[in-house]
Amino acid sequence: MFAPSETYILGIIVLVAFTILGWGFYRARPFGKLGILAWLQSVVLMAPWLLFFGLFAAGIYINIVGILFLVVGSAGLYIYLGRQLRAAGQDAILKQRATERLAAESAPPPEVPQPAGVIVEVMPIPEEDLNVIKSIFGIDTFFATETIAYQEGAIFKGNLRGEPEEVHSRLTKSLQDKLGEKYRLFLVENTDGKPVVIVLPSTNDPRPTTLPQKAFAAILGIATIGTSLETAGLLLNFDLFSTPERLPTALPIGLGIFAILVAHEIGHWIIARRHQVRLSWPFFLPAVQIGSFGAITRFESQLPNRSVLFDIAVAGPIAGGVVSLLMLVAGLLLSHPGSLFQLPNQFFQGSILVGSLARVVLGSALQSPLVNVHPLVIIGWLGLVITALNLMPAGSLDGGRIVQAIYGRKTAGRATLATLIVLALVSLGNALAMYWAIVILFLQRDLERPSLNEISEPDDARAALGLLVLFLMITTLLPLTPGLAGRLGIG
Repeated sequence: MFAPSETYILGIIVLVAFTILGWGFYRARPFGKLGILAWLQSVVLMAPWLLFFGLFAAGIYINIVGILFLVVGSAGLYIYLGRQLRAAGQDAILKQRATERLAAESAPPPEVPQPAGVIVEVMPIPEEDLNVIKSIFGIDTFFATETIAYQEGAIFKGNLRGEPEEVHSRLTKSLQDKLGEKYRLFLVENTDGKPVVIVLPSTNDPRPTTLPQKAFAAILGIATIGTSLETAGLLLNFDLFSTPERLPTALPIGLGIFAILVAHEIGHWIIARRHQVRLSWPFFLPAVQIGSFGAITRFESQLPNRSVLFDIAVAGPIAGGVVSLLMLVAGLLLSHPGSLFQLPNQFFQGSILVGSLARVVLGSALQSPLVNVHPLVIIGWLGLVITALNLMPAGSLDGGRIVQAIYGRKTAGRATLATLIVLALVSLGNALAMYWAIVILFLQRDLERPSLNEISEPDDARAALGLLVLFLMITTLLPLTPGLAGRLGIG
């Protein structure tokens, strides 16, 4: 039987899981069949992991074949539901278009209201350009009722007449046809929650990385290779800086850590290129404790919408996380008596995810005082920690960008504050948490600038994927309680 405190923790986890699923169902119901299918996708995506950790907490272990079966089955169901969702979506679009066409044919011609735009102060935009900008609005897209000077551009208040994504696309195309790339059009929510259009000169676009910045990024990259090698040396019980002749010994582990960092950045770069978004050079953050804290990467062009922000943000952790997880599992499978590393069994209590996978693969070997593990276990573990740290929901970290993309800037701001508070509390007993809190506070606490279309939310499939990676982040960083670890045979 579990101790009362452990039962309470398990109850909280189950309650949170069902609350997330229930909240998703509540959001999905108003959208009918489309909403339910999207919600089922999120259930299918999270179910294998909830089942695995639930059974694991209850003392029931699933071997690696069972885990693969759950993941493959989940992926198959996810793809099947995705096809059903697309088919249902096409039917809904056809029905909507037919209804709109019939309504347009039967309704009398609408009276065109007179424009009521009022310039309350001198506009930063030249009057000629302002008149051209006003001409792109209409009763079938966005009917502007008020014009207000804002920074170097203007805010247009009014009524949104259509789906945000379609309206933004039409207005942007019309603006580009008339004024080229001179201005950028943003569709955002006002402080009262109503949609407004903001037009700013393209001179406010993010600046490309300068040559000195690229040189600084290269220096940080070289320094990160150095700290990765130093971390490898410390894991092998020597100081590489004091004994540089032992570089060949540290090289495989150090380069393995750096390879995970590179895979993470390649994931960002591939998806950004697919969406035609420019990224800056990565500014790696060297750290002797784990090799690196990851990298800071800036957007060098405007983001079209929040879905693109999500795709680019989540691609890096997925790429780095998959490489790290494959290294970890391969290392566990290759571990044997006489392996390079001997870790105290309590070491595996430091992560729910790593401890559970180690228990599945190594079994009773975790009850020995020292556990023999392959070097890939250490590399994969460090890679998962680096990935999880970057998935924390704060500022311009990958996790902060994911939260901003799914839930909006207000929620992302609150999540950033909550994350810093948690890190401040944890740092009382963990130096790594203190260093990471300082990095976030001084370098990455600010949210990303709004996308061009800030109103359209990512679909439920992306929301489900975001919840999954945040869930895996928690299971990577959250340790097992000593009592639960002992009952599971870890330590």
